[in-house]
Amino acid sequence: MITIKECISKKEIEEYVLFPFSIYKDNANWIPPLISDEVESFNKKTNPIFETAEAYFYLAYRDGKAVGRITAIINWDEVKLQNKKKVRFGWFDVIDDITVTEALLEKVRELGKKNNLEHIEGPMGFSNLDKVGVLTEGFEYVGTMITWYNHAYYAEHLKHLGFEKEKEYIESIFPFANVQEKFFMKASTLIKRRYELKAHAYKTKKDVMGRVDEMFDLFNKTYANLSSFVGVSEKQKEFFKKKYIGLINPEYIKFIDDKDGKMIAFSIVMPSFAEALQKSRGRLFPFGFLYFLKAKLTSKEVLFYLIGVAPEFQNKGVTAVIFEEYYNTFKKKGIKTCIRTPELEENHAIHNLWKNFDPLVHKHRCTFAKDI
Repeated sequence: MITIKECISKKEIEEYVLFPFSIYKDNANWIPPLISDEVESFNKKTNPIFETAEAYFYLAYRDGKAVGRITAIINWDEVKLQNKKKVRFGWFDVIDDITVTEALLEKVRELGKKNNLEHIEGPMGFSNLDKVGVLTEGFEYVGTMITWYNHAYYAEHLKHLGFEKEKEYIESIFPFANVQEKFFMKASTLIKRRYELKAHAYKTKKDVMGRVDEMFDLFNKTYANLSSFVGVSEKQKEFFKKKYIGLINPEYIKFIDDKDGKMIAFSIVMPSFAEALQKSRGRLFPFGFLYFLKAKLTSKEVLFYLIGVAPEFQNKGVTAVIFEEYYNTFKKKGIKTCIRTPELEENHAIHNLWKNFDPLVHKHRCTFAKDI
C-alpha cells in the first residue's frame, strides 16, 4: 500500500531533499543538490517566491520506506497575469513503479482541480530561474548543478499515464578549442564602435553586486515576450543574489553598456561544480566548501547559464562583444570545455549564436502536460 505524506517541518523537508540520494547512490552521472541551499529554497518564510506562488511537498511511502517525491506548485502570477490555468509539478523522483508515480501525480491533480485549473505541466520549478524538464536522451553524460538528472523510466511513466510532451529543450557541449577569433573578433570591434558600447569585466563580487538589480531588470525586459515568462520581483532579486552570485566568479559575469552607461546586455557563466557536489555529497561542511572553492578557482569546465540582450539591441551583433569578453577570460584561465544549459528546441535564434563553435547536442529533455 502506498501512503502520501505532505512534508511541512524542517526535518520532513530535509527528508524530502535527501530522498533522491537513495535511488541514485550508484549512479556516477547524478549530481546531488546543495542540500542546505535546497532546504532554504523550500522555506516558505524566507523564499519570496511564496508571496506569489504556493507549493506542497509530498513523499510517497511503502512499508514505511520512502519510494517517491513530488512538489505540487501554483505560480499565481502565471495563472492570474497570463491566464495560464496550470498547476506545475517539480522535484519529481520515484522508484521504477508506475503506481507510485500515479499516486504522486494525483496529489498534483487534486491541487489543480481544487483551484479550477485546467492542466498539469512538469517537471518545472517555481519560476523561470529554476530547473526544468525530464531528461529523455543523454543519460550517459554527467549532469550539472542547474539541471535535473533522472532515470529513463521517468518519461515512460508519464507517457503511460497519458501525459504528452509539452516543451522540448536541448543541451550541448563544445571544446573551447572550437572557439576561433575570426568568428566574432572583427564583428565585436565594429559593433562597439558603431553603437558606442563598452564591455565591463569586473574582478570583485562587490563590483558585480552593485549592478545585479539592473541586470535582473534587463532580464525581465529581455524575456517579457516569451509566453511562459514570469518576471523576477524585487524581493526575488535579493534572494537570488544571496543564492547564486556568491558561487560565480566575478569575471564570469559580463555587462555591456551603451554610451550613456545603461546596461544593454549581460551574460552569466558558472564554473562546473558537478565534481564538487559529488565529492561533498551535497554538503558544504565539514569539507565540502573546500571542494567548492577549488572548483570555483580551478575548474576547466564552464556552464553558460543565462544571456540577455535588450530588445532594441537584439539582432545587432551584440553577442560578438560578449563572446570576445569570454574568449579573453577563458583563454587566460585555461578553460577546456563549454556547456550550454537547457534551451528551448524551437529557439533557433539562440542556437544560431553558437553554430560556428560546432556544438554537440548531447542531451534532450522536455516537460510533459495533461488536462485535469
